[in-house]
Amino acid sequence: MQFDAIVVGSGITGGWAAKELTQAGLKVLMIERGREIVHGEYETELKAPWEMPFRGVGDAALYAREYQVQSQNRHFNEYTQGHFVNDKDNPYTTAPGSEFNWLRSYQLGGRSLTWGRQTYRWSDYDFGANKRDGNGTDWPIRYADLAPWYDKVEEFIGVSGAAEGLPQLPDGKFQPPMALNVVEQHVRKEIAGKFGRCMTIGRTANMTVAKPEEGRAECQNRSICARGCSFGAYFSTQSSTLPAAKATGNLTVVTDAVVEKLDYDPKTNRVTGVRYINTKDGSRGAATARLVFLNASAFNSVHLMLNSRNDAMPRGLANSSGVLGTQIMDHPSTLSTIALFPQFNDRTTFGNRPTGVVVARYRNMDAMDGVGHSRGYSFQGGALQSNWGAGKREAGIGTALKDKLHSPGMWRMVLVAFADCVPRDSNRLTLDAAKTDRFGIPQLQIQFAFGKEEQAALAQAKADAAEMLTSAGGTVIMGMDQPGTGGMAIHEMGGARMGHDPKTSVLNKWSQAHDVPNLFVTDGAQMASSACQNPSLTYMALTARACDAAVKMLREGKI
Repeated sequence: MQFDAIVVGSGITGGWAAKELTQAGLKVLMIERGREIVHGEYETELKAPWEMPFRGVGDAALYAREYQVQSQNRHFNEYTQGHFVNDKDNPYTTAPGSEFNWLRSYQLGGRSLTWGRQTYRWSDYDFGANKRDGNGTDWPIRYADLAPWYDKVEEFIGVSGAAEGLPQLPDGKFQPPMALNVVEQHVRKEIAGKFGRCMTIGRTANMTVAKPEEGRAECQNRSICARGCSFGAYFSTQSSTLPAAKATGNLTVVTDAVVEKLDYDPKTNRVTGVRYINTKDGSRGAATARLVFLNASAFNSVHLMLNSRNDAMPRGLANSSGVLGTQIMDHPSTLSTIALFPQFNDRTTFGNRPTGVVVARYRNMDAMDGVGHSRGYSFQGGALQSNWGAGKREAGIGTALKDKLHSPGMWRMVLVAFADCVPRDSNRLTLDAAKTDRFGIPQLQIQFAFGKEEQAALAQAKADAAEMLTSAGGTVIMGMDQPGTGGMAIHEMGGARMGHDPKTSVLNKWSQAHDVPNLFVTDGAQMASSACQNPSLTYMALTARACDAAVKMLREGKI
């Protein structure tokens, strides 16, 4: 099969690459290792708990045996288990002394069907962080380079949010925001007045204004997004970018096909295509193209580059620097504080808003005020009210249960910290030569640990969160300062970072391999730092920008 471009992966960035390249007139093959899932045909989306064998929660011990680490994922339950990978069928290894839970979704749409939809721009505090403190390598771009691409992505996918005018959390092209509840409004006012910090509604790729011309309705406020949304109210490949790409007539989609290697021609210094294995019958196939975009997810893209080593590039494809696989990251995260607000127990709230709140970063910006760390952290969370009545009931069992279900209950507020992860050479990906998967491909080995900087950031975050909620009249009942196991934020990134210098980076400012001009890597692998914001919006903006550059280079005969 011959194409103008091959896109490996169909998730958040793969969908964007397919859309941008097909709309530019290129004939594109999108190749996905997982099964096909048709938009609207989400098996568990509308099922009630009593329709599920384990009432939607499931047998945790059974899932732990069958799905291993995925049973720990907060998004993983009986409704969503079909959207996550079984580690027994798709193994990886961890280096001695390392722990990492690699949470994957091998399916058409990838993790765009299960992501948390939190959609934040990065600022120059983020793009300039490595240069400022000397960790990692300097980003070759700044906010101004990406701002118009953030605009493009937000306007297309639909992002609801409130403009706040914060330099550390730039505003975007927002649809109307969802509302803060009564406790959140109170806490927002108190921490702004006492600390000068901003708490705002989470900026989420859930539309509050419908796009009927695209078949997308406004959010139904069901908060069951990870099951799949047939209304198209949240952004996914299936609801948004894939229909746009298919409408051009330029897209071919192949599912159930794991890419094994990229083919490379040393005479032209170009990749010529991909080799893949049919996951159903084990047969092999190949496709050729003038361009290849890797969007298989950060670790899978690095895995593929490492496994594509050849005589000319024995350390891995596009790895003359020797840094391929190094400086991987994931956000250190912990439940910093839970506080009760009983003074609001006579107030109630309705609905299942599919987003929470965010407290924007405020540490280590213009002044270096972090204790033991040089980066930032922010909080996500929100206030919730239980549906168990607040008062004592003296009536019979039936009346008491009815009261519990219909009376206002206790308000509690949760703040979860997400901190910046320092890029380190010691956190890396390699091939495990001793172990292969069921297709005979060497397994990926992950070596990862958080360091003293992340520990210090979460310790300060715990103290700050308790101080803020206490000052707002809350009663703190618990808090933690230890990060979860690596991977549990599901924000793995790095391994093929972009940078100025081919000697210290894999990609240039266009997400283009320094060593192989027609190879672009536009998923999380390209990230040179992690910031403390969710990264998916930045991945998408970088992908759209890279596609524009690649098409221009192709037409000018540069690649």
